[in-house]
Amino acid sequence: MQGSRMSTASSVIQPQPRLFVELLPRAKLVNVAVVVAFAGALGLSAQVQIPLGFTPVPLTLQTLVVLGGAAALGSWRAFLGSAIYLALGLVGVPWFAGGSGGLQVAHAPTFGYLVGFLAAAVVVGYLASRGFDRTFLGMGIAMIVGNLVIYSFGVLWLAASLQVSLVHALSLGVVPFLIGDVIKIAVADLSFPLAWKAYSHRSSERS
Repeated sequence: MQGSRMSTASSVIQPQPRLFVELLPRAKLVNVAVVVAFAGALGLSAQVQIPLGFTPVPLTLQTLVVLGGAAALGSWRAFLGSAIYLALGLVGVPWFAGGSGGLQVAHAPTFGYLVGFLAAAVVVGYLASRGFDRTFLGMGIAMIVGNLVIYSFGVLWLAASLQVSLVHALSLGVVPFLIGDVIKIAVADLSFPLAWKAYSHRSSERS
């Protein structure tokens, strides 16, 4: 009798979700779907670009999609989605910025940013799984760290590709995008904590 009560209690107690994707049914099909959708979102966001003329790095929505997606999906799903996006682009799918694709992109000055997406996805996904996306301060920190990771890869590759100094690479690959980054960080910083708050409110109402 006591054993049945314990089994019933254990079946009722469910672990609390750590990431938005864990609110969905835990099925392999769902994981595959969200990974593929994330890769597709990266490809679409790359087409929303504004060339600046004085720098080979265009303005796009990709950093917001990468970092926001990583916070929602977690490290391994976001990493796989980013890897699929990168791999398919290198084999010829024209969904890099400006509709480009193919192995020649690996020699482009902006290729470092694409590699940085992989690392940033892991870092931001890890921070989100530790609850950073549930508070305004935490989400802001996660977004800033994610941007720094992307810029680290991007600027180093940019400097080597153009054979310029790191200072010059920073002026081409970071400074022009700071205002846009602040806006993207603000969007994510408002969205995620408020979404978690709404979920907690709905959960408390149901209980």
